[in-house]
Amino acid sequence: MGETVLSVKGLRKTIGGKPIIHDMTFDVYAGEVFGFLGPNGAGKTTTIRMLVGLASADGGEIEIGGISLRRSFPEAIAQVGCIVENPELYKFMTGRENLEHFARMSGGIPPERIEEIVRFVDLERAIDDKVKTYSLGMRQRLGIAQALLHRPKLLILDEPTNGLDPAGIRELRQFIRRLAEEEGLAVFVSSHLLSEIEMMCDRVAIINKGRVISVGPVQELMEQFADRVAWTFPPEAERRGRDVLSRLSFVERVWPDGEGRLYCRMDTERISEANAALVRAGVPVLGIVAKTVTLEDLFLTLTGGGGEDGAEHARTGTK
Repeated sequence: MGETVLSVKGLRKTIGGKPIIHDMTFDVYAGEVFGFLGPNGAGKTTTIRMLVGLASADGGEIEIGGISLRRSFPEAIAQVGCIVENPELYKFMTGRENLEHFARMSGGIPPERIEEIVRFVDLERAIDDKVKTYSLGMRQRLGIAQALLHRPKLLILDEPTNGLDPAGIRELRQFIRRLAEEEGLAVFVSSHLLSEIEMMCDRVAIINKGRVISVGPVQELMEQFADRVAWTFPPEAERRGRDVLSRLSFVERVWPDGEGRLYCRMDTERISEANAALVRAGVPVLGIVAKTVTLEDLFLTLTGGGGEDGAEHARTGTK
């Protein structure tokens, strides 16, 4: 892990007497892309607004580069570049004029930095064109260039792939990876798109209804639920099949899916052993399917399809 760039501890927010964010805690490190994953309405944008001072927290602590956002706002926020929802740009001005304008607002940014960042975001050919002629992907890159002008340690992007076509999404994903790997930035990306988080991020916080359900490396979280096998038995044999599978030492747990199948968490290389045990016990098997787990499977398991019961299942390991 690199240095801790963003530290969020016990963050809380109530709106209209209703708790929206509940004791949210996580850290973001230099050189990583950190995914903030949750369905629409989970509290992602509300949290981001608190991270950048656009909304006040009712409790908890936010530190950026070790500096308290609440106690030393100017020093803390100076380390942040951010695009909340869509980049705000002057469409009647050229890309270069936009960057020059933002550089004057920030102060102390030399012309060489503008040239450097234009090359980095690969806008050299279009930088002197008016922004109204830019594609959505180009406007996203110009917005990120503006956010990077003052060399922040933390870049916050709220749903950055919204509205982009597949080519634009792929291009932006590669660019974000470069920011972390080549520039050493901590990049915080909120999204409800599971596939993008899976391909883009090193670690992810999964949130639901304003609560952090799980935080960890994407692959590590997926491996917690990996190697699932679905078994189909005749209805009269399902209970016997469950008993046999539950007694096998290499099967971690067995649960029904509610649609006539039994799932078990086990090493898929040992399916033949499990099937042999079922045959010896006289249990007829109608079907066996090994399931490769995706981040979507993980998300649905952790949130129970969006409900709080699923979160409890995830915490306790019950089903």
